[in-house]
Amino acid sequence: MNNMKVLINGIVKENPTFVLLLGMCPTLGTTSSAINGMSMGLATMFVLILSNFIISLIKNLVPDMVRIPSYIVVIASLVTILQMVMQAYVPDIYATLGLFIPLIVVNCIILGRAEAFAAKNNPVASIFDGIGIGIGFTLALTLLGAVRELLGTGAIFGVTLWGESYGMLMFVLAPGAFIALGFLIAIVNKLRKA
Repeated sequence: MNNMKVLINGIVKENPTFVLLLGMCPTLGTTSSAINGMSMGLATMFVLILSNFIISLIKNLVPDMVRIPSYIVVIASLVTILQMVMQAYVPDIYATLGLFIPLIVVNCIILGRAEAFAAKNNPVASIFDGIGIGIGFTLALTLLGAVRELLGTGAIFGVTLWGESYGMLMFVLAPGAFIALGFLIAIVNKLRKA
């Protein structure tokens, strides 16, 4: 399979948020603003790319009986490194994302791609798959965060476009996440069928 096709697949055809509907916990929980969505997407992409690469390297060394636990150890190690780096260099974002960073370990997108793609393909293709799925996830979270932030507070990436008094607080809260995600999924499905 062509590496560029693998990359595009993750962004469009197999977008984890809008098409596969995976990883809904961080999608709904961290997208109250565009910067939070983008930060969570980039953090997940980091773990996804490296875990795909490492798992594709060790796939023949790991017995089937301990395959999934081995993958989880790889993913957990990468998340621990990510946590330490974020805590040291971007403490504000780390504090905002809070519990969702350690939950990357059990994100079904990462384990699913490890099992479905990295365990069956070479390291280069696995890196491209991680990049594609990661970009797709990051774009989806950033878009959802931007929509929620704009409708809720009248700003995008902290830049005020209209006064907060015109915003709809519901979109910053949990129900707004479900509503905005539902409309975005409907729009993406309509565009994919066109």
